[in-house]
Amino acid sequence: MKVKGLFPTLIAIVSGLIVLIGYLVRLPFLVEMSQTLLSWAVLLTAFAVLLGIFNLLIVHTRRLARKAKGSGYSLILILSMLATLAVGMIIPLFPAASRVLDIIFQTVILPVEASLMALLAVTLTYAGFRLWRHRMNFFTIVFLVTALLVLLGMVALPVLGNVPLISDTVRPILAQVFAAAGARGILIGVALGALLTGLRVLFGVDRPYWE
Repeated sequence: MKVKGLFPTLIAIVSGLIVLIGYLVRLPFLVEMSQTLLSWAVLLTAFAVLLGIFNLLIVHTRRLARKAKGSGYSLILILSMLATLAVGMIIPLFPAASRVLDIIFQTVILPVEASLMALLAVTLTYAGFRLWRHRMNFFTIVFLVTALLVLLGMVALPVLGNVPLISDTVRPILAQVFAAAGARGILIGVALGALLTGLRVLFGVDRPYWE
């Protein structure tokens, strides 16, 4: 190990062990130290997000200055970002301004996210049909049948309304049993991966903070 990397490695190992032991051994001073370290981590993460926002602002400002293609979208992004940031900063002085953020979320962010999710559903279904044409196998058929059943279970037909049996039985089973089981499996895998990464950092195997 290089000398210049010894000090950051020791800080990472000691801090990680304090937080880990603070969860396992409920001693007051260990719990207080672990909470302090976690608070520092949250604060540093907030500053990292703020730096990312400023970097995004600088990138789109340069695009706007160069009059690059799509610079109009950059202008919209910059104005929206500055307006939202200004409203968020004056909330401590004027609590009534929080209503403006609620309006922004309800009228801009939420509809955009809903539209993106709807577009994702249509795109996945279209991709499934293209996959069926080029590589038809058992898993392709399962994917297409599942997608069609879920879509039929979530829409209302003009005359029939909700599709019988599919809306009240098939779709809940697919969403609450199979999809939930898959999501839990993914979360378990993510947790195990995070645990392994944390242990590698604690033992000094990985040193991403200085290499």
